[in-house]
Amino acid sequence: MPLPEKPIPDLERDAGGGLMHRRTFLAGGALAVGASAVAGLPSQASAQGAIGPDQPLWMKTPGAPFRGYGLPSRFEEGVARHILQPYGELSPGAGVSMTPLQAMHGTITPNGLHFNRSHNGVPDIDPDGHKLLIHGLVDRPLMFTMDQLMRYPTVTRTLFIECSGNSFFNSNLFPEAMQVPVGMIHGLVSAAEWTGIPLAILLDEAGIKGEAKWILAEGADAAGMSRSVPIAKCLDDAMIAIYQNGERVRPEQGYPMRLLLPGYEGNMSVKWLRRIKLTDAPTHTKDETSKYTELQPDGKSRQFTYAMDVKSTITRPATGLAMQGPGLYEVTGLAWSGNGSISKVEVSADGGQSWAEAALEGPVLPHALVRFRLPWQWDGGPVVLQSRAHDTAGNIQPNRSDWSRQYAAGQLYHCNAIQSWSIAADGEIKNVYS
Repeated sequence: MPLPEKPIPDLERDAGGGLMHRRTFLAGGALAVGASAVAGLPSQASAQGAIGPDQPLWMKTPGAPFRGYGLPSRFEEGVARHILQPYGELSPGAGVSMTPLQAMHGTITPNGLHFNRSHNGVPDIDPDGHKLLIHGLVDRPLMFTMDQLMRYPTVTRTLFIECSGNSFFNSNLFPEAMQVPVGMIHGLVSAAEWTGIPLAILLDEAGIKGEAKWILAEGADAAGMSRSVPIAKCLDDAMIAIYQNGERVRPEQGYPMRLLLPGYEGNMSVKWLRRIKLTDAPTHTKDETSKYTELQPDGKSRQFTYAMDVKSTITRPATGLAMQGPGLYEVTGLAWSGNGSISKVEVSADGGQSWAEAALEGPVLPHALVRFRLPWQWDGGPVVLQSRAHDTAGNIQPNRSDWSRQYAAGQLYHCNAIQSWSIAADGEIKNVYS
């Protein structure tokens, strides 16, 4: 619900369309919040009724007993992932389930809502029968059971994973903007607290031969998912992830273990990891030649574009939601970069003609989602909301036309173009190209 309208001094405005300074809610804007609280207080009579015989049923009967694993409220059953299965029942395990960004706050994705991409379903792996092989250009080939791996030192980091096909509904794949919830446009990105073993430790134990420049990472799923990864990344910040948000990695996220490459395109973080082979060159597997390349206007294709580019999207207001009339709102969303940390996020309410800097909710970590927020006084007129992210490597999120100009028609990978939300006078929110 919007907060009650109150006169906004001009000095609090930071850009066109009613965008206010990012500190407004912390200073003068607090008065508006306070006014809304006072306006919402019940009268003395109704307050007395709230503690009288007309109490709701849940205050009169005992609640549910304990259970071994907690679940969301039954009233939150509608908060679920968006599922796309392009091949239908012919291949039910091929497709994606997308995080419902419009229903979430903060920066950590619950395990049950983390996006999932699989090429041939989720394998049911018995951890007692699963092993990890490290071989190829090494001094000592090694084979690890899960029990053996669990004896190694671990690290914990908060990291995003983004499918390189995320935001394909905002790419140049479609001639007209698709009217779907924001989670179906940008929901192939999620973030979690990951715990695992630094890959460098295991490679050092195996002994890396001088000619080893790459690894081949292979999964134990029916698709035999595999990708080539530069050895430099493996020795930097790569890990074998075993825990996600404090519990064991779930089957759809790679149970009992997955490779995790911070900032790199999602399917390089191979799930259900079973084999790492050190090589002197990329392997050019089917998964990195038939897909995950980027067609250029001259007919050539880019390959091995690893890092996900600087990006952001407003999640509220956005498609899948509706405005509740003129007044004070918070514009909020997420920003991330595979090339470091987010340094700044700007918001526009006039289609990019002017920008106001949003507040970033800390800590701002490398290769992690960052929540941005900005107060906005909507006067009820038509507007176009946008966000634009900057990262510590000096990259700036491009507008859609500049992004599209780099590629041939139909490009869907690595789309980091600015997202535009059009808001009409009646409160309807639409995805638009701007």
